[in-house]
Amino acid sequence: MASRPKKILDEPLLCEPDGYAGNPERKSPPTQTVHHWSLTLMLERAETLRRIARYGHGSATEPVTKYPRHCTMLTFRGHDGVAELHDDFADLYLVLDGHATMVTGGVLIGGLPIDEGEYRGLHIEDGLSRELRVGDVVHVPAGVPHQILVGADRTVTCFVVRIKETA
Repeated sequence: MASRPKKILDEPLLCEPDGYAGNPERKSPPTQTVHHWSLTLMLERAETLRRIARYGHGSATEPVTKYPRHCTMLTFRGHDGVAELHDDFADLYLVLDGHATMVTGGVLIGGLPIDEGEYRGLHIEDGLSRELRVGDVVHVPAGVPHQILVGADRTVTCFVVRIKETA
């Protein structure tokens, strides 16, 4: 029987375990851990997600860590994503590999609730399109429709931080 693929957090790289490195007098609370993931580690995991996507519906996402007001995830896309909108969460995307087009703003067409404050739709009408390439960072505020489009011959891998926004 094959073993399950390792999650990124199976081997976290912890840094600054003894407190704030810039000032030895200032110590972090002992319950707080600094997480560090190298680009190499994330891209290795993305290869596993790529294989999972190939046998599924063309994309795969893995949660990395949950924190009190945000969470992180790694996502691979080999096809267009659905259009989405979150009432209370902003998304911060960092493109690690590949490239795609992100559509933001406009109107979410065919949007249906999938959870409280979470909507998925068919596409976005009258949105603004931006090309995303390795190293690009995009912040999508809560309440803004967004969609990642990947052409037939492209893929994209992103590290995503979902941030709880308050009014």
